[in-house]
Amino acid sequence: MAGLAQNIEVFSKALNLRTQRHQILASNIANADTPGYKARDMDFAKAMQGALAGRGDGAALARTSSGHMDGSGGAAFGHLQYRKETQSAVDGNTVDMDVERAQISENAVQYQVLTRLIGDRLQSMRTAISSNQG
Repeated sequence: MAGLAQNIEVFSKALNLRTQRHQILASNIANADTPGYKARDMDFAKAMQGALAGRGDGAALARTSSGHMDGSGGAAFGHLQYRKETQSAVDGNTVDMDVERAQISENAVQYQVLTRLIGDRLQSMRTAISSNQG
């Protein structure tokens, strides 16, 4: 049972990071026409390693006032990076819509794979429990 809980926890962290990455990529797409906007992405592998090691907050933010929020909630944002420019734009915007579409599609597929894995694990547990009761 501990193995199942551990698997679900790992899958849950991966789902959370995939959700955060989707938000980052969607932000890039939303800002495709914003002058000077720099496309960003996260290093998923590093963010996942950090999440598994218990470093869920990513980066420590300086609080210069007691009224400031502590910033603990964005696990991936410590691994947020500017994407390398693939095309030059006169207005300084670095969003390449072809790259963004490909990345958001790949991220969505990975999210679906994770949800399927979780569903399959839970279904196998339901099957095992129902076969022991009958």
